[in-house]
Formats: sequence, structure tokens, C-alpha cells
Amino acid sequence: MAEDRRTKRTRRALHDALVALVLERGFTALTVEDIAERADVARATFYSHFQGKEDLFATVTADLLAELGARMRPAISGSAVGFTGKPLLELLRHAREERDRYRIVLRGEGDGKPLQLFLDTCAQATAEEFRLRAERNGVTPRIDADLLARVWVGEQVAVLRWWTADDVAPMPAEEVARMLLELAVRGRYWASGFDAPD
Repeated sequence: MAEDRRTKRTRRALHDALVALVLERGFTALTVEDIAERADVARATFYSHFQGKEDLFATVTADLLAELGARMRPAISGSAVGFTGKPLLELLRHAREERDRYRIVLRGEGDGKPLQLFLDTCAQATAEEFRLRAERNGVTPRIDADLLARVWVGEQVAVLRWWTADDVAPMPAEEVARMLLELAVRGRYWASGFDAPD
């Protein structure tokens, strides 16, 4: 039990050290020694947990995605009709709480691999939800679910990059979610100020 707590503390210290150092210096410039020193652990201890800094970054990203998935499940479950905006609001709230982890992933550090993992995981989950929602409602999607999911996730990631870029978000999460829900329901033409064509 004490060993488990110690392991968790060590891994958390390494995670936190990586995030802080990437924000300060960028991923490419970091060494394992830098991370171990910031985490106040021996280099050998680092290697007892991770193969290298890339492995640590992959774990930080996977943990972020696992936490996001757990938070999204209640917001998605039972969502029978269209878009509610609840999953998007939960995503924004999570990003607000974990701003630094989102920043290092979304800005493409680590040769873009963590960002690609984030995009692929979110797109797969979103496509599956779109398929299930269409089935529950007895509708046939007009656009392929995988393509639609990539578009939807791409828009969200672009907004998240902008929204997490500074220490203070440019607008409240609830306002961003409301506007993106309107965009999802009414479309870009309406959002740009035009009335529907006759």
C-alpha cells in the first residue's frame, strides 16, 4: 500500500515536472535529467517508470484523455436528441482545470504525437457517439460519421487552443459552449449573420 502511494507520488511528480518544463522550454530542449531534477527523483527512478521523455509525455496525454472520457460519460449518456452542448461544456471545464496539460498537448509539442493521439481518440469516440445517436433517433446521417467527427473535433481543438492559450480564458466556458451549440444546430451561414436562402 505504501509502495503504491509512493509510486503514484513519483509518477505525479514526473508528470508535473514534464508539464512545467515543456511550458518553460519546449519539449525538444528537455532531457530526462532535467525532468528528474525538477521532480526531485534520481535518473534511475525515472527509468524505472518510463522509457524516456516521449513515453512520459504519452502517459501524460493518455491520462488526460482517460480523465476527459470519465467526465464526458455522464454528459453523453441518455443524450437522445441532437446536440445538447453538455459534453462540450464538460470538455471546456476540464480544459479550464487542466489548462497547462491541454496547452502542451494542443500546441503540438513532442513532434505532434500527443496532439495526434488526442485528435484520434476524440474523433473515434465522437464518431461512435454520432452513430449511436443516429441509431437511437432512427435517422440516417447525411455525412459519413468519421468525417463529421473529424470536422467537429477539429473545430473544438481550434477553439481549445485559442481558449487555453493565456492564463485567463477570453470568455466563460458556458458562453463558448452556447455559441458552439448554436453553430452546430444552425450552421455557419446563420452564425455569419445571414438569413437562410429562399
